[in-house]
Amino acid sequence: MPFLPSTSPSIIIVGAGIGGLTTALQLHAHGITNIHIFESASTLATLGVGINVQPHAILILRNLGLLPALEATGIKTLELNYYDRFGSPIIQEPRGMHAGYEVPQFSIHRGEFQMLLLDTVKERLGADRIHLDHCFQSFTQDESAGTITATFIRRNDPANPPVVPSKTADLLIAADGINSTARRILYPNEGPPRFSGRILWRGCTERVPYLTGASMVWGGHANQKFIAYPISARSARKGHSLINWICELRVRGENDPDTTPPKTDWLATVPKERFAEPFAKWHIGELAVKDLIDETEKVFEFPMCDRDPVSRWTFGRLTLLGDAAHPMYPIGSNGASQAILDAECLTKHLLAHLPVPSSNTPMDIPTALLAYQNERLPATAKIVMANRANGPDHVMQVAYERAPNGFENIHDVIPKEELEEIGRQYKAIAGFDIESVNRKAVDTEGKAQRLGLQSPKAWVAMRRESATGVVPLIGRI
Repeated sequence: MPFLPSTSPSIIIVGAGIGGLTTALQLHAHGITNIHIFESASTLATLGVGINVQPHAILILRNLGLLPALEATGIKTLELNYYDRFGSPIIQEPRGMHAGYEVPQFSIHRGEFQMLLLDTVKERLGADRIHLDHCFQSFTQDESAGTITATFIRRNDPANPPVVPSKTADLLIAADGINSTARRILYPNEGPPRFSGRILWRGCTERVPYLTGASMVWGGHANQKFIAYPISARSARKGHSLINWICELRVRGENDPDTTPPKTDWLATVPKERFAEPFAKWHIGELAVKDLIDETEKVFEFPMCDRDPVSRWTFGRLTLLGDAAHPMYPIGSNGASQAILDAECLTKHLLAHLPVPSSNTPMDIPTALLAYQNERLPATAKIVMANRANGPDHVMQVAYERAPNGFENIHDVIPKEELEEIGRQYKAIAGFDIESVNRKAVDTEGKAQRLGLQSPKAWVAMRRESATGVVPLIGRI
């Protein structure tokens, strides 16, 4: 680890999601260890469904020593296949190392990924640094003392103070999601997230592998879409495939001025009758959509929302990160990846503004946080707007608009170069063009070993589990 002054900064992180946990690990890896994480949930468990993590974010996790655990948990994605609503192929893209990247792309269960990060934080920083059932309530800053104080309540019992009702530190990182309390305090007139008019219904089911066994399939068009990809290395080691699938439908008119999201309990299952009929005859990439829906025990509903980019994330000693800073549509497989990039960028700028050893100069935290904001805010704002325009999924919309009744050969409808350019442009906007990722991969090769970082033992042990599926109890506190 680099040399740090004995008075390296004390840090509060609000939110124990992917962004908050990765930030803690990134800071710790570079010698900033006085960190406390506060999470509003009273328990953490493997909730959620599948996500994708792109190579530029996996590179950061590799450099934190997490690649073996990721390989034990998720699927190294080989390809992404786009189809029209009739199941005719539009374009096939190799992904991750299959496309020539030095690091993989992973499809992984969001809950297992969060637990992997959580276990790593517990191993490296200590379980006592994670405070559950602490709902962020407010903050105050003391300019003369150079501190920020956060206050907390119990979400389900506000009258009963939590174990740590308040905490004072040098800076506060708000990684508390799309419904961020910190953002609501900073932007009191912003209101709820902006609803796209489309809802995602999501589920997982285990069955025999399809296509390569590591293929992502996207089918349809902007207002009706089907997505599927395998997410479990554990299932793959048994010769099976745990398929994460998504059915997406527009439920509110494109020109409807009401962007208030419908009330939804993301943890409650919903009846399949709400969405299944329009997909009854769809066959996409060897998958009969109806069969997947019928086989799935629990289906969850997610209104597709984002927020307009704001002009500032940083306010003195407080800054936003991840979905609190730049919530975006889940298009282009980028939400979690961008939070991981935030973590690396924020750490870089804090290190750059550390005081010179043996000097009496205090650390300039507000300037460091502004530098982080000024690098990441414009980049993520572009992705938010690109995702509103369908991002790389735009290839399906172009095919639908030019050949609504289908086609025999996609290149009779859209030239190959035009299709490929849509993907290239999005990779450049999102920061995972192959040249820049591979250049950085070479430059940072061996970094985890130099920093003495290893994957959590329990997660790596999953690769050695027996075919019975018995695994260690992990990731719950």
